[in-house]
Amino acid sequence: MIPDRQRVPVLDVDATPLRVDELINAMGGLIAAGTTATVLGHNLHSITLFHSCPEFRSLYRDSSIVLLDGAPVALLWGLAHRKRLHPLGQGAMAYRLGSMDWIPDLGKVPGLQRVAVVGAGREANTKAVMRLRSIAPGVTVDGMPGEDWDGATEAAVVNWLSDFRPQLVLLGLGMPLQEAVLQRRLAELPPAVYCAVGGAIEQVAGVQKLAPRWLGRLGLEWAWRLLLHPGRVAYRVFVEPWKLAGLLIRRRFQPSKTEGQ
Repeated sequence: MIPDRQRVPVLDVDATPLRVDELINAMGGLIAAGTTATVLGHNLHSITLFHSCPEFRSLYRDSSIVLLDGAPVALLWGLAHRKRLHPLGQGAMAYRLGSMDWIPDLGKVPGLQRVAVVGAGREANTKAVMRLRSIAPGVTVDGMPGEDWDGATEAAVVNWLSDFRPQLVLLGLGMPLQEAVLQRRLAELPPAVYCAVGGAIEQVAGVQKLAPRWLGRLGLEWAWRLLLHPGRVAYRVFVEPWKLAGLLIRRRFQPSKTEGQ
């Protein structure tokens, strides 16, 4: 059973607070239901897009699960829900789930038989498929790369998924492309649990070095990414928070213009 979404104060979004074992069981329930479902995550980048793009906001509003991905999101949620945390003796960061916090446990998803991996370059996709086959023995895992994504690639992936009929799809095209693809194509895709995982396919493959998990628990994973990929990450770290602050301030004065989840 998936718990109700809870409000993240200040950021004006709702999310589904889950620990790894709870998410794995929830995925099993979604697979058993046999319907189309989406698993997304909220970090400061997604929240900026949420408050500035109606299509992006609509996808998140209709998603089955919206994880607490970024550390600031988890910490702000924790401040508002201390009563839930204290009896368990846990902090909010136990509910902060990036893709690489739960992908290594995919083999524990009840009823999982077929997994599709969509995204990254051909070499990384192939390596990720091989790694996932070892993580989830007995599960059929196959993939299609997502480099040079265009309309033809997108159509080919839709056709391939329709033939493969996976139960769970790891869609790693980066944000916001992966969300845009889901928004455009979800209605014509076969029933499955579609998980937006960003750069996790390259991390599973070992092509992109994963930050030590203790940095994630301290909320410092951004520093690791900034060190390794300054050109890609600097804007999100130094500029985008100010853009988000402006959106949130404007929302206070025009609440009807940016409807929440």
